[in-house]
Amino acid sequence: MPVFCILRNKDFMPHSDERRDNMPENNVSHNNQKKIAAINDYSGFGRCSIAVELPVISAMKIQCCPMPTSIFSNHTGFDSFYFKDFTENMPPYMAEWKKLNLKFDGIVTGFLGSHNQIAIVEEFFKNFKTEDNIVVIDPVMGDYGNLYPTYTDETCQEMKKLVKYADILTPNLTEACILTDESYRPDYSNDELKKIAKKLVAMGPSKIVITGIQRGHYIGNYCYEKNREDYLIKTMKVGTQRSGTGDIFASIITADAVNGVNFHESVRKASTFIKKCILKAIEMDIPLTDGVPFEELLTTLK
Repeated sequence: MPVFCILRNKDFMPHSDERRDNMPENNVSHNNQKKIAAINDYSGFGRCSIAVELPVISAMKIQCCPMPTSIFSNHTGFDSFYFKDFTENMPPYMAEWKKLNLKFDGIVTGFLGSHNQIAIVEEFFKNFKTEDNIVVIDPVMGDYGNLYPTYTDETCQEMKKLVKYADILTPNLTEACILTDESYRPDYSNDELKKIAKKLVAMGPSKIVITGIQRGHYIGNYCYEKNREDYLIKTMKVGTQRSGTGDIFASIITADAVNGVNFHESVRKASTFIKKCILKAIEMDIPLTDGVPFEELLTTLK
């Protein structure tokens, strides 16, 4: 059996200056693989945000490049958590990516905790959005007709400005109503949803999916594409809402868009995958706070 020896003696390692001199900094491209920039918070436990996006996007054969907006020990659905705001670190973080001349095939945004962060993300779009890449915005602001505690009316107005950069928008019904100044009702008809979707398209995006539409024993995702027929993709309700499912949904939609997958097919894939993950969580008796065990099913995602 061959024996491999790894030398760790520092005398055999070139000094940092020497290593730098030997690196071909010129004519090096960091853009030989598909990449998606994921701008979201990071939770060490609870399976949501970047902690979900990174493995899902990677499983779909695209490099995921996270830019954290804040750091959590575990998400805010727990009774206690540690939190570190990352706002002041975002501009220099972005500047280093610019130095590397990184080109992204896709950009996906999630929870943005303040209007300052929204302004930074707008600057990110100005630096990295091109005619060729795809921007997916998940305008995380609230649910069930209510704003999340960190959001104010001012922050919502700032989010409206960000929407114009999106190619694909993935609001839930509450967020779609906030963005279009409509009153929230859980029982919007498809025709009413179409009017809301048209308002959203007029703000910039060409594709809209309004998630979490209640239809009896079914949960629906209403899809609207510019100059195409609208449609509602329904799946049977299972279990209850869990953390991270929206992040899984946005990740699949973004990766599929970069990979050239049909929008209808992508929404159906994301809906079906999340349903399987929720069923797996029930089977494994996973607490609601702990999200869904998507790792058990990740190899089935293509």
